[in-house]
Amino acid sequence: MAQQRALPQSKETLLQSYNKRLKDDVKSIMDNFTEIIKTAKIEDETQVSRATQGEQDNYEMHVRAANIVRAGESLMKLVSDLKQFLILNDFPSVNEAIDERSQQLRALQEECDRKLIALRDEVSTDLYELEEEYYSSRYK
Repeated sequence: MAQQRALPQSKETLLQSYNKRLKDDVKSIMDNFTEIIKTAKIEDETQVSRATQGEQDNYEMHVRAANIVRAGESLMKLVSDLKQFLILNDFPSVNEAIDERSQQLRALQEECDRKLIALRDEVSTDLYELEEEYYSSRYK
C-alpha cells in the first residue's frame, strides 16, 4: 500500500498490546536463559552443602525452563492472534480476492454462453437439414 491509513483507536491499542506482549515474552526468555547459564556456573564453597545447592539449582533451572516454555507458547499465541487480526481486518485484500474471483467466474460464464450459442446454431442448422430431408423424402 502506498498510503498508510490511520487505524481506529481500538485497533491501535490492540497493536500496542501485541507489541508489549512481544517485548515482554522475548525479555522473559532472555532473562530466564541468562539466569540458567549463571546457575550452571560452579561456585565456590558456601555454607550450604553441595547436594543441597545442587537440588536448589536443579529446581531453579526447571522453573526457569518452564518460564521459557511459557513465554514461547505465549509468542506462538501472539503469532496466531496477529494472523487472525490480519485476516479479519485486511478488507482491501479480501475485496481484491473477491473481485478477482468474480472476474474469473464472469469470463467462464461468457465462454459457456458462447459455446451454448454455437451449439444452438449448429443444432438449428442440423435440424433444418433433417427437416428438409424428411419432408422431401415423404412426398416422393
